[in-house]
Amino acid sequence: MDKEYLSRLLVNVKSGDLSVDEAMEMLKHFPSEKMSYAMIDHHRPLRRGYAEVIYGQGKTPPQILGIMERLLEASDKNIIATRCNEETYAYIKNSLPQAVYYESARIIAIQRQESAGKGLVLVACAGTSDLPVAEEAFYTAQLMGSRVSRLYDVGVSGLHRLMDSWQMLEEARVIIVAAGMEGALASVIGGLVDKPVIAVPTSVGYGASFGGLAALLSMLNSCSSGVTVVNIDNGFGAGYAASVINAMGE
Repeated sequence: MDKEYLSRLLVNVKSGDLSVDEAMEMLKHFPSEKMSYAMIDHHRPLRRGYAEVIYGQGKTPPQILGIMERLLEASDKNIIATRCNEETYAYIKNSLPQAVYYESARIIAIQRQESAGKGLVLVACAGTSDLPVAEEAFYTAQLMGSRVSRLYDVGVSGLHRLMDSWQMLEEARVIIVAAGMEGALASVIGGLVDKPVIAVPTSVGYGASFGGLAALLSMLNSCSSGVTVVNIDNGFGAGYAASVINAMGE
């Protein structure tokens, strides 16, 4: 339930188009709704500007469906479920035909609001192996209303590829950088631009990368000012943070 929804509700009560009892019925699960397996935060759009996002990993398809259905009834925001597989999507699609699946990002979404088309979040990644994390960041930012572009496979082993795309770096308001191995790309981009850089270490790399720990430590120790770091493989967190920053620029 966002500010616009609540405002319309109050206006309708004031005008007499909606009775107090009808409004109370619509607000019966506000600010939160208790289910047997979840406590849904319907107040979140008022606090944060975005609806609660469902973390799908570890949840059963019926649980994800149940939460999505309740979110649909309580708000007109886009609905996002992360870390979902095709089997879960098939189950959701059977009940919610408007749902779409972004396989590369493992995201199930129901889009009811288009991107505002303002600002620009640029998602860059070092190599093709980083794409699942980069795509999670891309679609998260897009579904949260940002205009988003991709700049993929521009790792430091061929730095000329990055410099050939200088115009994209210049146009962006926020840049997300996903990289594994030693995670150097975030520092490089951070040293070239005058905007926030959100670094995402990925679990890509040979043995001594320790499942992304090497990239995480490199990014945390970046000598480039303005580089912030999210957790390993957390494309969602990067996309969310980038959208919040982008929205503040309007």
